[in-house]
Amino acid sequence: MGRYFGTDGIRGKAGVTLLDETVYKVGKFVGNYFENAKIVIGMDTRLSSKGFEEDLKKGMVESGAKVYLLGYCSTPCLAYITMKDKFSCGVMISASHNPYTDNGIKIFGNDGFKIGDDIEGKIEDYIDDPQGIEEKQGGEVIDYHEAIADYQDWLLKRYPLDLKGMKVCVDLCNGSNCYTAKGVLEKLNGNFTYINDAPDGTNINNNCGSTHLGMLQDTVKNGDFDMGMAFDGDADRVLFVDEDGEVVDGDKIMYLLSKYLKDRNMLSGNTLVTTVMSNIGLYKSLEKIGVESDITPVGDKNVTDSIVRNGFVVGGEQSGHIIYSNDCYFGDGLKTALLVFEALTYYGASLKEAVKEVKIYPQLLVNEPVKDKKVVLNDEEINKKIKEISDELSNNGRILVRPSGTEPLIRVMVEAESDELCHKYVYEVIDLIKMRGYAL
Repeated sequence: MGRYFGTDGIRGKAGVTLLDETVYKVGKFVGNYFENAKIVIGMDTRLSSKGFEEDLKKGMVESGAKVYLLGYCSTPCLAYITMKDKFSCGVMISASHNPYTDNGIKIFGNDGFKIGDDIEGKIEDYIDDPQGIEEKQGGEVIDYHEAIADYQDWLLKRYPLDLKGMKVCVDLCNGSNCYTAKGVLEKLNGNFTYINDAPDGTNINNNCGSTHLGMLQDTVKNGDFDMGMAFDGDADRVLFVDEDGEVVDGDKIMYLLSKYLKDRNMLSGNTLVTTVMSNIGLYKSLEKIGVESDITPVGDKNVTDSIVRNGFVVGGEQSGHIIYSNDCYFGDGLKTALLVFEALTYYGASLKEAVKEVKIYPQLLVNEPVKDKKVVLNDEEINKKIKEISDELSNNGRILVRPSGTEPLIRVMVEAESDELCHKYVYEVIDLIKMRGYAL
């Protein structure tokens, strides 16, 4: 991680830790970095997005760039348009699943990948010392909202599904997919009911979407639905609930997709790429169907790197951020949902039936705000405690302690045979962090 860029772009509290001046500098550097720059901008629905769009535009135009505005759209829509129309780069204004008070910047190259650490480092240098870029003529702004239809058409051609008779509740999270998903889903011949589809700038991720599944669970449980699905704020991830309102997380979805692709001889390397956050239950289920796993550090960049480097085809995170490289190298919640529908159609099964073989171990994740993440992770007593717990869990669980890539948090996660053990071990570490004086 850099001075400003974390595991998923620049992110911070709008107007507090992420300032207009910083966003303007990003725009000015990016507009100057590419020769004859042609840049496309998209944004999610949070209150600060429009102002940050103005900051980016200002910097880019002053650098002589041609700036194309998609308006409100999903991150994968922005990434696809960047790739399809060969823009110099695409810039998404979003803080993903964070509260509306936060915002962020993600930058994609026209190959469908997020920009590399080298360019991120140069942007950070310019933010700290804005020298060497003079204003240029020729900059202009173009409304490009109509290009969202190109993304929708691409998905419909790639997944020509007939979901007649299927009843699905869709939580749009008051976010990006309010403007992107309906144009696809409504052409699949299914029966879709939408909740949290009225963004007002402050309700994105507010007790809704993939990080707050309660409303979706209740709606599905108390209604006549075959399943439900929920996107996050910028729609690059999706989670599901089955007909009983039970959560079907990214691990179960990766199991289903691995099995489906294997059965169709499309699972290259016979391997699923996961992160260290995936549940032990997933790996035990994969073993039963003869699928291997490649485990990476947390972050979709790491999953993508393994897929590209090893020629694998699918991977993802427990959070529902899935990469399917036969289509592209960026996560897309809507595309993942279509692939899930395709798999269910192939098996003629309900979602509940399709993932019943995955027995998830109890897991507890607690986020502890801290003053300095590096100090905590280098503390000898804390590391000794983590090793003791790991030894006690042995092959019947695990502990993972890691820093957040975007917030001042230490994440402590334990998997064990019971909820009681998870709670016991997690709070042994949390209490020690507090006792050592590291907690905020």
